[in-house]
Amino acid sequence: MPGTTVSGRGWLLYGAMALLWGVPYLLIKESVETFSPAAVVAGRTLLGGLILLPIALHRRALRPALRLWPWVLAFGAIEMAGPFVLLGHAEQTLPSGTTGLLVATVPLFAAIIALLRGDRTALSPLRAIGLLAGFAGVAVIVSGPGLAVGGDPAALLAVGEVLLVALLYAIAPFIIATKLAGVPSLGSITVSLLAVGIAYLPIALLTPQEPPTLRSGLSLVALGVLCTAVAFVAFFALIAEVGPVRAPLFTYVNPIVAILLGVLLLGEHLTTGLLLGLPLVIAGCWLAATGGRLRPRRPPELPPAV
Repeated sequence: MPGTTVSGRGWLLYGAMALLWGVPYLLIKESVETFSPAAVVAGRTLLGGLILLPIALHRRALRPALRLWPWVLAFGAIEMAGPFVLLGHAEQTLPSGTTGLLVATVPLFAAIIALLRGDRTALSPLRAIGLLAGFAGVAVIVSGPGLAVGGDPAALLAVGEVLLVALLYAIAPFIIATKLAGVPSLGSITVSLLAVGIAYLPIALLTPQEPPTLRSGLSLVALGVLCTAVAFVAFFALIAEVGPVRAPLFTYVNPIVAILLGVLLLGEHLTTGLLLGLPLVIAGCWLAATGGRLRPRRPPELPPAV
């Protein structure tokens, strides 16, 4: 049973997850320089799924997932198939750091979904303030100094795609909680990854793309190995170490990691709009998700995979 204090191993796992699910936006940006979005999805999911397959078999996690395969496939479509290709297409236009921050709006959409499902606590003053602050932060990022997407239809489309990703990521945990509650997460993820990879493989093979560079190829491999397979194994270890309530707290650090990596490694501009919007989005998401409490309500077991 996880204790009330975080062990050294727990802090290491927190740091690993902040990096492993903060760096994908950089790697996606590099991958789509030569690979099509469909090829990035196929390569990443097949590689990640094949690495997780023997672990899932060893833990006997596949059979429960296969019994409920329609819901597992629905989860895979909403958590992986749609978001991964939308992110790949969006990052052909948007900076990786901006993409990472826009995806961080997941708790805002989750609070709205909870309200629509009858959770009246979403109307508490602090959570309502969080929703307003978070979406105000998005407006600042999109229309504020530096990004100026207002006159660029491609950039507006990309922003819409990323916000749709955030909405899909907010919906997926409800499938886990209501339809796959008794299924080991490792089984659901492994089956979903392999199904998505197989579905996208023909599209990837038929999609025109440039000859891959060493940089884009290594980025795609890193997406599959580190940001998918290793990240999920590390996340399961983090749940075991600190419990499911505190495990997803690293997600508040992910957008900061994405922005820093984009600035340092890709030379992306740290715009005024980004600087102003970042604290609004992070604070708004925290208030919307927790209501301002230091000990948040029990969140879904799986944060968004990127």
